[in-house]
Amino acid sequence: MTNELAYATIEELAPRIASGELSPVELAQAQLDRIAAHDGRLKSYATVMADSALAEAQQAADEIAAGNYRGPLHGIPIAVKDLCYTTGVPTMGGTKVLEDFVPDFDSTVVARFKDAGAVMLGKLNLTEGAMAGYNRARQVPVNPWDGGRWTGVSSSGSGVATAAGLCYSSLGSDTGGSIRGPSASCGIVGLKPTWGRVSRYGVLDLAQSLDHVGPMCRSTWDCAVTLEVIAGDDPNDPTTLPEPAPSMLDGINAGVAGMRIGYDERYATEEVIPPIAEAVAASVETLASLGAEIVSVQLPDFEPYMADWPTLCSVEALHAHLDNYPSRAGDYGNWFGAWLELGSSVSATDYADACIRREELRGRLARVFADIDMLACSAQGTLPHQVTEDMMYDDTPGEFQWSRLQYTAPWDMNRAPTLTLPNGWSEQGLPMALQLVGPLGSEQALCRAGYSYEQATDFMRNPEL
Repeated sequence: MTNELAYATIEELAPRIASGELSPVELAQAQLDRIAAHDGRLKSYATVMADSALAEAQQAADEIAAGNYRGPLHGIPIAVKDLCYTTGVPTMGGTKVLEDFVPDFDSTVVARFKDAGAVMLGKLNLTEGAMAGYNRARQVPVNPWDGGRWTGVSSSGSGVATAAGLCYSSLGSDTGGSIRGPSASCGIVGLKPTWGRVSRYGVLDLAQSLDHVGPMCRSTWDCAVTLEVIAGDDPNDPTTLPEPAPSMLDGINAGVAGMRIGYDERYATEEVIPPIAEAVAASVETLASLGAEIVSVQLPDFEPYMADWPTLCSVEALHAHLDNYPSRAGDYGNWFGAWLELGSSVSATDYADACIRREELRGRLARVFADIDMLACSAQGTLPHQVTEDMMYDDTPGEFQWSRLQYTAPWDMNRAPTLTLPNGWSEQGLPMALQLVGPLGSEQALCRAGYSYEQATDFMRNPEL
């Protein structure tokens, strides 16, 4: 498989498949060969589904040849984070306690991929329980830009596989930053939808009131078309938004002229290393040159609210694991076991206080977004840091660092959609990222802005494998 084909976008591939120029079977086989060649080192896949992938590719080829083309994902090889139930395939959630769990039905997101004719290559590795550390029964994905660097929280396999050309679209989940961290650390695009835009039915929980499921791809267009497929009301998940999801591709070429984009210089520079702060400022200038109106805004001080995120997340994680914790505490890794223990130490009053303060934060942020279309800021304050495999297995939560949460957790707590985009490269050759944050339900506008930014810049790069 040539690098040119491996690193192509869905926007480029879909017309070739629809026309019959490119065979879904050949494309799927090439991806499987590439996974066999490189994933022994990168460790992005928990389970490779080679036989079913080739069968799905053949079905797609037959349907397309018969004139039954389903849309842009038809025949496209994709992969999902190993939180998503998949009929007859282990869904382990990065744990040891679920290593023998094989669902007998598909999660809604997997079912919608199948309805779109996508070809599922497999299930992707993640941190234990979708938190921050790994269980020694599972593998730690390796950053394709620098094997000694962090891959960015729980959707690490999704970030690595997408960046390395081992799938064309992947799903991640984001509770405190796990779509944005891996997207930023691996140099790809990540779209965290509004909470409720995508069904969580059949997706293992970390923290139900914070979990968002969304696409991770190599372009904004690819994220938009993936979100179109997986979004929408689901009777199996009463928390999904009842209105039909808008077409994410409608108006994606319309540009940003007239958009009001907020920028808080303090938030964009405080606790941010200079190269990232400078890259974000340059991105804002680019958006202004494309016709956006840059509006100075003042965000609330997030620090008083950040201690509430571990309270909310750890208690809800404990609730999600009651069937196995503490009865099988010895099967949990150091990091996640400590996280569940933290949840067990939180009082009902402390949890109630955190819920009340979260509503206060949402109200403060709603006032900021009342006069802007979106906010521009960093996706993380530092470059991917140095890690070792032992560190990723054995580190325990301890005190959360403010700088690790301030650019991600607030936007899970208020359930807002975000788009993360490559916006530069450090002197060490590591990716940096811009984050666009919108008001609730603004995914279409975010995709329009991201697409416009990508057309005016050239920050997407391909790792040498």
